[in-house]
Amino acid sequence: MYGEDVLAGGRRRRKPIPEVDAEPDLVVEDADSGFCGAVVGWELGAVVLEDRFGKRRNFPLTPGAFLLDGVAVTLRKPVVVNHQRRRVTASGSIAVDGVKAQVAKASRIWVEGIHDAALVERIWGDDLRIEGVVVEPLDGIDDLAAEVAAFRPGPRRKLGVLVDHLVPGSKESRIVSAVKDPDVLVTGHPYIDIWQAVKPERVGLRAWPVIPPGRPWKEGVCEAVGVREPADMWRRILASVHSYKDVETPLINSMERLIDFVTVLDD
Repeated sequence: MYGEDVLAGGRRRRKPIPEVDAEPDLVVEDADSGFCGAVVGWELGAVVLEDRFGKRRNFPLTPGAFLLDGVAVTLRKPVVVNHQRRRVTASGSIAVDGVKAQVAKASRIWVEGIHDAALVERIWGDDLRIEGVVVEPLDGIDDLAAEVAAFRPGPRRKLGVLVDHLVPGSKESRIVSAVKDPDVLVTGHPYIDIWQAVKPERVGLRAWPVIPPGRPWKEGVCEAVGVREPADMWRRILASVHSYKDVETPLINSMERLIDFVTVLDD
């Protein structure tokens, strides 16, 4: 009537429930409640799941309590392997730990003003300290040729100069053309001011405002974006820069060329 003896041997053994590491973003379902979500963390030994609506719930790691692709599984907290990651500087270079800044070398990099110097320090400061290269702000480049002559460049005393708005036909390009010393490299970017070399979206703008010729550019930008003083705008700009990814490529290329030039000295 009942078929084979239920007490007889030879019954099929229940398959063991597989254990699965609860890696971040693994999507599972709680078998009891039907809550389905991705693993987003841990709290007090319980796994935290987040569903597609952003709702989060905690679940204890009860054996066989979860479904993965419809199959019962036991979740376990994955073992954290401490991989030592290389630290990267703001310029994208591999950081050299445990090395003190070198004593300043004779070579220099000049920039047009204090804003340029602050931005260069923010991105390339670590690299320049390791190389022992000092960045010095000028008060514009109107007397660049005379200042270069006074610096007395040489094979072991090189000079790099970063110039704003270095485009064909500009006043800056005419000034730069007078500097012909082989131990001096002048590079630049096409932007009217170093402010404009920062990607506008980092500052919360779709694009930098277009300011009519003849009007002070910084003051025009401040008025266009509703900021009272250039100093306030500059603080906002500098605070938005954390690495080379926050500035435009022409500035990056120019600075990398200058650093290479002043750090490779002739014998």
